[in-house]
Amino acid sequence: MSGKRAVVAVWLLFAVCFSVLTGAKSGEAAAAENKQLIYDDAGLLSAEAYGELNALANRYGARRETDIIIVTSRNAGNADVMKMTEDFYDEKAPGYDKPHGNAVILTVDMKNREIYLAGFYKAETYLDDSRLNKIRAKISPALTSGDYELAFRTYIRTTSNYMGYRPGVNPDNILFNGWFQLAVALVVGGIVVGLMVFRSGGRVTVTGRTYEDAGTSGVLEHSDRFLHTTVTKQKIERNSGGGGGRGGGGGGTTSGGHSHSGSRGSF
Repeated sequence: MSGKRAVVAVWLLFAVCFSVLTGAKSGEAAAAENKQLIYDDAGLLSAEAYGELNALANRYGARRETDIIIVTSRNAGNADVMKMTEDFYDEKAPGYDKPHGNAVILTVDMKNREIYLAGFYKAETYLDDSRLNKIRAKISPALTSGDYELAFRTYIRTTSNYMGYRPGVNPDNILFNGWFQLAVALVVGGIVVGLMVFRSGGRVTVTGRTYEDAGTSGVLEHSDRFLHTTVTKQKIERNSGGGGGRGGGGGGTTSGGHSHSGSRGSF
């Protein structure tokens, strides 16, 4: 009977873990408004994709009280992508909480095939240069292949996800993964059930020593023989340069005096 209770307990544990995971997603509920957060001046999106992504940005931005913005441009004037982003923030004054408030901006320069991400106010704290670099790395392959809808969808979701972790921690750490936590909980629950079922059958009192005659049992002989030693050598190569692709950058301050984090790179 105790074994059945243990199985029921594990299933309850599974139900609780699953509800926690799915509950976070249900918290995406409706945003307070559907304001313009995507400025597709380069015409990269279809009307349908634009509508879906703008609604997605509003929904996920409401969870973090931060405007999640996308700006695309043909950049006819050949301006610097970082300067374009800063001027957009100064002139448009976006912000979830107030004008020139919490916002994160992804600017796509199609002329020079560069992108820049910037976090302002709350987003500057929760999306520092390091986290923006991670987001840029996640979306760059899709941008390179021309799948802009996928890139922008990934940007919106990853931005919201990263802002759910306190500053200073690595949001990609597997210990923070919900499914990993669920798997650990199930393994621990399985071990507990196994122990309870094992103990419910009574204890085994007969061991190997029960019928052993300690007076006549023992090791008669043993010996150790050293055969040979093998030594191998391996040359350690030195890193002669930086690798990766073009990217990095960092934050700064707009002409209007608004500080921001930042990450730039090509695609």
